Amino acid sequence: MPVLPTRVDPKSETFRANYAAMLEQVRYLQEQLALARAGGGQKYVERHRQRGKLLPRERIELLLDPDAPFLELSPLAAWGTEYTVGAGVVTGLGVVKGVECVIVANDPTVKGGAINPYGLEKSLRALEISAKNRLPLIHLTESAGADLPVQSKIFVPGGKTFREITRRSAERVPTICLVFGSSTAGGAYVPGMSDYVVMVKGQAKVFLGGPPLVKMATNEDADEESLGGAEMHSRVSGVSDYLAENEFDAIRIAREIVGHLNWRKLGQARMRPVEEPRYDPDELLGIPSADLRKPFEVREVIARIVDGSYFEEFKANYGTTLVTGWAHLHGYPLGIVANNGILFSDSSQKAAQFIQLCNKIDVPILFLQNITGYMVGVQYEQGGIIKDGAKMINAVANSTVPMFTVMIGSSYGAGNYGMCGRAYDPRFLFTWPNHRIAVMGPEQLAGVMSIVRRQAAERAGQVFDEEQDRMIRQMVVQQIEQESNAFYATARLWDDGIIDPRETRTVLGIVISAAFNNVVKGTDSFGVFRM
Repeated sequence: MPVLPTRVDPKSETFRANYAAMLEQVRYLQEQLALARAGGGQKYVERHRQRGKLLPRERIELLLDPDAPFLELSPLAAWGTEYTVGAGVVTGLGVVKGVECVIVANDPTVKGGAINPYGLEKSLRALEISAKNRLPLIHLTESAGADLPVQSKIFVPGGKTFREITRRSAERVPTICLVFGSSTAGGAYVPGMSDYVVMVKGQAKVFLGGPPLVKMATNEDADEESLGGAEMHSRVSGVSDYLAENEFDAIRIAREIVGHLNWRKLGQARMRPVEEPRYDPDELLGIPSADLRKPFEVREVIARIVDGSYFEEFKANYGTTLVTGWAHLHGYPLGIVANNGILFSDSSQKAAQFIQLCNKIDVPILFLQNITGYMVGVQYEQGGIIKDGAKMINAVANSTVPMFTVMIGSSYGAGNYGMCGRAYDPRFLFTWPNHRIAVMGPEQLAGVMSIVRRQAAERAGQVFDEEQDRMIRQMVVQQIEQESNAFYATARLWDDGIIDPRETRTVLGIVISAAFNNVVKGTDSFGVFRM
């Protein structure tokens, strides 16, 4: 494959301005991630430690293989809401005994690990990742159950947790549950439905109803140990398969369980030797425009994330606002679809053909999104932009090879759909801190609404209030700016996390490798392509 050239000048004023703007956003990202790692705050962290217990990320670190990375997912869930940043649960991908696993760990420093609506959605996303990529699931459980004041938002969707655990078991994808503390009410079904259960002596408490509820329901007096303690479940009920002496012992047992799974990846690929990109990934901070309304060359991004900066471009001279082609990333073959401007009919047709080709040869696809949408106007409507855009969306919707999306700029309108946004089921979706997502840009949206108001006033024969319109437009712009930024989006789990642009290659390497735990096979079946 040819090597992508670069025209980046790190000494230029434009590069330095872009770099400074992105670096400021990355620093803010790190500050918010630190808040998530702080859990429920120093008071509750200290109380937890005084009980002789490990924090959730400490448990995860001990569980993982030495020096193995942990890719935390949705770390800023619930950011900017009434709930603690991180939503009281830690989820992510890690390697245990050489096996890539999904890990879900309750954070007992946040309301005793009680499940809130964002924490539930985050956990369900982890279960979805386990299902689609065929990854064993490890639950590190210590939860007071549902956050009762918001039970109406949790109870009905929460049942999917247990359904998914049992479905994975039927598919020979095991769930291993380590119980470090309370696992109450519906939470008792997590160990109850897992393939393997480890309980910590003197700490684990698993029961459908605790002593107060038992007293109210049956007038029976019961202590926690006889009702649901680790020793009782290990010696009497059989809910526990392994009785651990302490938390360290529980983690040791879990590693041994993973070690005997006889786990094998089902995905096959013609791998190539891994080669670092030829250009400095630090330059990814200075490539994206500080003002997202200004375009930037996406090949410069590709050149800093793919092996050896090699890229075999497909249809390079056709539909030039979209870049398509083949590369390798950490040795895995990869098709790339990347925005280099607005989507026209020719670029949409090019995308549809390229996605079909990737499916024909069983190669995953990476989408690099920086898109304002599909082109509008009389010329383009008459030229068939709707049916051509539909071809692209048809191809994305029906593609069965693993797809990965990184939003490196704006993501507006139907361009979000055509470039494999969240609704189109990419295996993983990450964003850069500069990311913006909405039906359209703030100024455009406010302008459209202004035109509609003006036309309505004219039809009614009323005088149009220019000053009021100016104020409304300003308020709309502020609202959309707030609701379209990367942190607002990630708080609501519209993605799997905001990442430092310099870590893009590493993050993609982890998730592509994880996807190959499942069969990687394309499809020949697409919907009707309107001609």
